[in-house]
Amino acid sequence: MSSEEQTRLQIGHVLFIDIVGYSKLLVNEQSGLLRELNELVSGTREFREAEAEGKLIRLPTGDGMALVFRTDPEAPAQCALEIARALKEHPRIALRMGIHSGPVNEVVDVNQRQNIAGAGINMAQRVMDCGDAGHIFVSKHVAEDLEQHDRWRPLLHDLGSCEVKHGVRIEISNLYSDEVGNPQLPKKLEAVRKHRAHVRWAAVAIGLLVLGAIVAAFMILSRRPTMSLTAIPEKSIAVLPFVDMSAGKDQEYFSDGISEELLNLLAKIPQLQVTARTSSFAFKGKEIGVPEIARTLHVAHVLEGSVRKAG
Repeated sequence: MSSEEQTRLQIGHVLFIDIVGYSKLLVNEQSGLLRELNELVSGTREFREAEAEGKLIRLPTGDGMALVFRTDPEAPAQCALEIARALKEHPRIALRMGIHSGPVNEVVDVNQRQNIAGAGINMAQRVMDCGDAGHIFVSKHVAEDLEQHDRWRPLLHDLGSCEVKHGVRIEISNLYSDEVGNPQLPKKLEAVRKHRAHVRWAAVAIGLLVLGAIVAAFMILSRRPTMSLTAIPEKSIAVLPFVDMSAGKDQEYFSDGISEELLNLLAKIPQLQVTARTSSFAFKGKEIGVPEIARTLHVAHVLEGSVRKAG
């Protein structure tokens, strides 16, 4: 054989580093930033000590690098903080970093050239991908290890789960202090939380409308009509399709959904006669007065409303 490879499985403590916006730079700018980043990283104490002991593997990634420490779980976190401090003197470099401890495969050929891969590398990259410029994110596994030491506990801030490639969700924490790191919520999580908040408020609005309809229905049952409605059941109601009052007129599906939900709930009230959806929705978009609709549908009461999108 012309070459021989030895593969070893071990636990590596990985620091994955990425230059934000690298692909948008000119080729000469990319080369300059990578040289500057290499000098900055190799100048940190944690890097130098691990390299001197032969317990550090460097893996170029094109727009950054992966550092695999074989010392202790604190090493990548300590190195990340040192890099973040040094970045204050290199304002044109915007970095995001991800940390994870996991299995890695080290491959050594006959020329003593080293490469590394494995789940530990992949997870560190996924953790990093959740962040923006200035963020230092750590996986749940690393956070649990660091929390055993008092010096790290104040710097760890749980962010919950983040969705990465293929719909996989991972638990992450943000590592920062008053001096270094980025305390802001990453854009990826901020967008998700805003969406969830909008959904919650929509659910609250629907709940209030439904509650109001139920209360109104009970009031209808307890009231006598103010005018004689010959042959029309007193306990009868029709729910008209709600009108979309939004500026863009793009909430029709939502307004119809509310009308249908109210109709279904009212239909469950004993002794209350509710006009079928087909009959009620036949008046959608038509300029016909409520009294005439009530006579046509043969009901004593008509429920109508509107929906307007806010924000």
